[in-house]
Amino acid sequence: MSKTGFVLAAILGLAIVTGVLHFAHIQPVAVFVVAGFALGGLAWSISIATESVGERFGPAITGALQSTLGNLPELFIVLFALSAGELVVARTSILGSLFANGLLVLGLTIIAGARQAPDGVMRFRTRLPQDTATLLLLAIAIIVLLGLSNQVGDRASRHQLTISVIGAVALLAVYAIWLLDYLRSDGPREEGADSGDARGALSFNVALAVLAASGIAAAFVSDWFVTALDPAVKSLGISKAFTGLVIVAIAGNAVENVVGITLAAKGKADLAVSVVKNSVAQIAVFLFPALVLCSLAFGTHLTFVLSPVFIGALVVTAIAMWQITGDGEAVVFEGAALVATYVILATLMWFE
Repeated sequence: MSKTGFVLAAILGLAIVTGVLHFAHIQPVAVFVVAGFALGGLAWSISIATESVGERFGPAITGALQSTLGNLPELFIVLFALSAGELVVARTSILGSLFANGLLVLGLTIIAGARQAPDGVMRFRTRLPQDTATLLLLAIAIIVLLGLSNQVGDRASRHQLTISVIGAVALLAVYAIWLLDYLRSDGPREEGADSGDARGALSFNVALAVLAASGIAAAFVSDWFVTALDPAVKSLGISKAFTGLVIVAIAGNAVENVVGITLAAKGKADLAVSVVKNSVAQIAVFLFPALVLCSLAFGTHLTFVLSPVFIGALVVTAIAMWQITGDGEAVVFEGAALVATYVILATLMWFE
């Protein structure tokens, strides 16, 4: 068995162990921790299979595919959280994914890419960073307007769910228009795409099987993770806001955590930025609005109404991402600045 095959088998085994612990009614903290590692591993296996499927395409298509399938664990976590009435966890998990990818992962990716570049400057195409800024600002516009309405208590504040549903449909429509145009404009693959490393080692059929198995396993593990979350958080003395914003977000976005940084370190700047930036765009204008619509099927409804501190953090994140990546170049200290911003935000959530 190859090294990649051994790792994939170990990840599947970890998912099975999570199920055994869940049905054996083991201490919730143990289930919570093991499930968190299993989710991260499943996200990694999805990234391996996705790159094998998409290696024949350009950076845009491959990056979009990796980001879409890489967000599966996050999607399942939020859906199960909503079904369990855990609105705080559901909302902060979505926001945590935005902050983790837009600040922490992008920052580490820039650091890795800039350190690899001969002149210390990571260079990439400018279109995706600029498009991501536009999409993120569109999502923030809805959030800011609803937040202001909620704070002043005007007539519109009594129709938050209706406004959120209409806003979700609008965001999804804009995202669909953008995605089709972006994929059509995709360029050729970067040099070195066939480097023969482990990430492109799976055959097409095997990669499809891994994607299917990982997706199914992610659904089950997410359910067990959410079931153990509430008692585990109480035992550990951690706030649900910190759990959703940091722990769940990092576990559910292991694809971007691993893939973006690894690709940047290999000098594949366009593909690295594509994976991370596509994930940010998808979460803001696809995953979030899609979950708003999906929540209509549950007793707990998700809306775009957020507390002022989250609105402020989203605005800062959008500005920082655009300022640092909008010109198609980034250096180490800019990546460090993004990481530092995330650390400050995570620290704030620890005390919430």
